[in-house]
Amino acid sequence: QSKGKKPLFVQLVLDNIWSLYESVMKRDKEKIEKIVTSLGLRIGARESRHADPKVQLNAICSQWLPISDAVLSMVCNKIPSPLDITAERVEKLMCVGARTFDSLPPETRELKSAFMKCSSEGTAPVIVFVSKMFPVDAKALPQNKPR
Repeated sequence: QSKGKKPLFVQLVLDNIWSLYESVMKRDKEKIEKIVTSLGLRIGARESRHADPKVQLNAICSQWLPISDAVLSMVCNKIPSPLDITAERVEKLMCVGARTFDSLPPETRELKSAFMKCSSEGTAPVIVFVSKMFPVDAKALPQNKPR
């Protein structure tokens, strides 16, 4: 009997998601309404009458399991605390390109200690780190270029 039982994750999470998916794809209106009311969701008439069932599925899932909450909680749980950053890492973040930390102006070098403290006091300086990523085709990367 123990071999026939489902794992707890399957019983509590995957079965519910699969049940919702099957109901929406098979257009089982009674079961969809039951699921929506039991979850306390409000799906607009436009989404519920749409010809593509994926639109309705997306509307239900975005209210039931919003991705923004999941991503934020994952970031808070997995990314290390800024208080744990090393001095070398702070210097690398503050230097752009081939510049060294010692070549920065003295005012900028003084920000290193504030950077490492992560203080929220009113007298603490505000430090903003801006990063921009560009999508690049894998063939354009230096290691993939023909020599």
